[in-house]
Amino acid sequence: MEKVEEPAQRPGNPNFGSGPCAKRPGWDFSALAEAPLGRSHRSALGKAKLQAALENTHSLLGLPENYLVGIVPASDTGAVEMVMWSMLGERPVDICYWESFGKTWYEDAVKELKLEGVTQICAEFGVLPDLSKADPAHDIVFTYNGTTSGVRVPNLDWISSERTGLTICDATSAIFGMDMLPWEKLDVITYSWQKVLGGEGGHGMLILSPRAVSRLESYKPPRALPKIFRLTKGGKINGAIFKGEVINTPSMMCVEDYLDALSWARQLGGMPALLAKSAANFKVLADYVEKTPWLEFLCTVPEHRSNTSVCFVMKQPNGDGMAKESVDKFRKLLEQKGVCYDIGAYRDAPPGLRIWCGATVEAGDLQVLTGWFDWAYAQVAEA
Repeated sequence: MEKVEEPAQRPGNPNFGSGPCAKRPGWDFSALAEAPLGRSHRSALGKAKLQAALENTHSLLGLPENYLVGIVPASDTGAVEMVMWSMLGERPVDICYWESFGKTWYEDAVKELKLEGVTQICAEFGVLPDLSKADPAHDIVFTYNGTTSGVRVPNLDWISSERTGLTICDATSAIFGMDMLPWEKLDVITYSWQKVLGGEGGHGMLILSPRAVSRLESYKPPRALPKIFRLTKGGKINGAIFKGEVINTPSMMCVEDYLDALSWARQLGGMPALLAKSAANFKVLADYVEKTPWLEFLCTVPEHRSNTSVCFVMKQPNGDGMAKESVDKFRKLLEQKGVCYDIGAYRDAPPGLRIWCGATVEAGDLQVLTGWFDWAYAQVAEA
């Protein structure tokens, strides 16, 4: 290996982890100055903040007018689980997965909910399964973007507009970073605040279509539902959840931070600007891979590659795959230099790197990071 000089410049923000993700550019604690700390979330002020979070989300995403938005407990995981426990069982279910979290939804459906008629449509890390196998008469559960695999759904053409089942989409690392239109193809959408907008953890977001509401009101699951999973009251949708009330106590500090993130997104230029920024960030890394023989995308199909949670495998100079010990050494060298944090592949994924490219990341920082990659590789690669 040729000697590579240590770069003189470091990224302005070294946080490239895939969740929690980097705060928006320019963020500091003054963004929380108007948080109603010490006040009840049930107060007029607290409810107004929560309602603003719902309305601003609806507006920024450009959702259909009759779609509902609510804040629910336990991050995206809580949102997905409450939907599965509340809605599934009315008909057969197809669960599409190609990474860790989607596999969890399948295992929960089979082992915990003990549903009958569950079909898994799956693939290994780095590969998108054949989604055309999903039956439009079944309920369909899928992740839009595989955060741990770097593989995304390229479009929603495979979902029938004439479907009779529901589509339940875990969108946590896709929403605000990928074009998910048309919304009408999705009946349930879940996500959390700590991904593309760089918010804080612990709170889930739940978006329901009229078809999803109809299922909640017409189907009573044959199982006990914990309080934090209950979306109906007296056989009808609990509309208060979608009007500024919550099932359990939220952090008003986190709510304020989410409001700040939504405001920043609007000022940036809304959804078109968010999508463009994520795409530009991804291009920095894609261009680097083109000229770097030791780095490859985990996903080999360009159309299926995530532009937010971007996953790579590393190679030795002789072309052999790099062992996990060497990948870890590469990553730790960069951490020790204060260059980047939390870029290791997910624990279940093949050894490699995972770099977040959502809109809160700056393209210039990614460009600087690639120079440090050259330096670190020269330290760990075997001759």
